[in-house]
This record gives sequence, C-alpha cells and structure tokens, in this order.
Amino acid sequence: MQFSTKEDIEAPIETVFAEITDFQSFERSALRRGAEVRRLDDRVAPGVGMAWHIGFVMRGKRRDIEMQLTEYDRPNGITLSSMSKAMGGAMVVDLVALSRGRTRMAVDITLEPKNLASRLLVQSLKLARGNLTKRFKLRVAEYAMDVEDRSKRTV
Repeated sequence: MQFSTKEDIEAPIETVFAEITDFQSFERSALRRGAEVRRLDDRVAPGVGMAWHIGFVMRGKRRDIEMQLTEYDRPNGITLSSMSKAMGGAMVVDLVALSRGRTRMAVDITLEPKNLASRLLVQSLKLARGNLTKRFKLRVAEYAMDVEDRSKRTV
C-alpha cells in the first residue's frame, strides 16, 4: 500500500532539508504522543545508519518498530526504512528546488505486510484509503506550513 503527496514550501531547499533532518524534534514529538523512542546508534551528526526503536499502542495493541535512515542525500532528500514483526515499510522524502526561495517536497510512504494478520490490516486500510489519503495529505500540508513559518521567523 502506498501514500504519496507533494507540497510547495516557501523556503530555500537547505532550510527545508535542515527541517526534515531535525530528528530530535521528531523524537520529542513522538514522545509527547505517548510513544517510546530509543536511539540504537551513537552517531552525533545526521547520516546513513541512524536507527531508532519505537514502541507505541495502536488499535489497542502494542507495536514495536525498528526504523533506520537508509539514504541521506543532502539537500535532495532522505529515505527511512522501517521493520516490525508483521510489516515493513519505507518513507521517501524528495526535495526539489523550484527557485532560490521555493522548494517542492514529495513524500511517499509504502507499507508491505509480512504475514496474514498484517495483510488483513492493510486490506482494512485499503477500504478506508480515501479518508487515510486525505488525512495524510493534510498532515504533510500542515508540516509544510510549519516549515514555512519557522523559515520566515529565522530570516
């Protein structure tokens, strides 16, 4: 199953790349939402090989995911791969400079079930695809607006 969207951001590509690679802010955000986040690597600077263990409750069941940064192409984008007992996935964020102060961000998420239970979960997600796609696009648009706002405040 795949979700994709694109957003244009009124900010330079370097600024947008710095925002999408601010992993500490994403860690804090997940912690505020009740997830357990633990770094598995000891890297100081962002780059390929960064990894996290994330635990959370979804649909009344505990889920554990291992997430790893598999591609880090400054300033063009990143790829995060995730793996759990039942499901694998990837999130690709590509950035394209439209002009000096404008960037297009394309976000693509892919889910790959590994067993029957996860296939049933993905099948139920496919039934709600329209609603999920709308929510996904809205969240990415909100994030793009936040990046724009932070960029305008720092200029």
